[in-house]
Amino acid sequence: MVFGLARGLMSETITLAHISDVHLAPLAGFHPRYWNVKRGLGFLNWHQGRRFVHRREVADAIARDALAQEPDHIAVTGDLANLGLPGEYDLAFAWLAALGSADRVSVVPGNHDIYTARMHGASCLERWAPFMTSDAWGAGIGAARRGFPYVRRRGPMAIIGLNSAVPTPPFVASGRLGREQIESVAPLLERVAAEGLARVVLIHHPPLPGQNPPRRGLEDAEDFTRVLERAGAELVLHGHNHRDMLAWRQWAAGHIPVIGIASGSVARAHKDEYLARYNLIRIARNGAGFEIDCVTRGLDGRGSVIAELSRRRLANRSGA
Repeated sequence: MVFGLARGLMSETITLAHISDVHLAPLAGFHPRYWNVKRGLGFLNWHQGRRFVHRREVADAIARDALAQEPDHIAVTGDLANLGLPGEYDLAFAWLAALGSADRVSVVPGNHDIYTARMHGASCLERWAPFMTSDAWGAGIGAARRGFPYVRRRGPMAIIGLNSAVPTPPFVASGRLGREQIESVAPLLERVAAEGLARVVLIHHPPLPGQNPPRRGLEDAEDFTRVLERAGAELVLHGHNHRDMLAWRQWAAGHIPVIGIASGSVARAHKDEYLARYNLIRIARNGAGFEIDCVTRGLDGRGSVIAELSRRRLANRSGA
């Protein structure tokens, strides 16, 4: 399975595909040595309903359509797995590699990727490391070569990847960045801004206060929001809620669009979740700032055809 990815970045314009929460099937390697209460409950939930909702063939179709649009880069904001099993990590790695090489695909983990602390429950951080590693440019401005936050420069854009996924008890899907990441990301955002690049932050959980109830929310959202208000960013991308979301956060030079995308694998109506979709985001330099256009593509109302669902121009930063 090779999807293929477009080649060549334009110096002043870049197109970014944003996919999230594909929850890839099958549940590979659910050996008794990996069982605990949370994985057991998750396994029952999957077989009683979620396996009929999240379909691998839909995730593959979304990936093929995204790549047919010839994006310069792809961002995947977590929840490739379901129960945080090593076999699922291998399956997801192969899916990511089919999207493109590690320098053209950037990933952050979700709560289903780091589902539990038991038996390799966070080993996706090692398995997927090529897709979650700073490049030489990012390391040169102070980002860790391995770990989070990572920084990658792509044309006029820099990606800043954050990890909000932590092991949680059953029935809890909250996230946390932690003091070290929050303290590290502020100077990185400022250094990227000084280089005149569009700063695109990747995180799994919706990052603003009030976007989720506590059991599903980002525990330190207020602390992270203060960083955004002080240091700024051009765009924040997230997943987790399986629906399209758009919020704004003000900082000194304007407003930051905070965009969530629905699951990339939902094949049929389930609760209030949208059918599978992804965003295609075009970032273009405009004077001292950037214009951002967002096109949403996904399954139509019949769930049989991938088509354009909406397009919108987001307010751009005019520069300090």
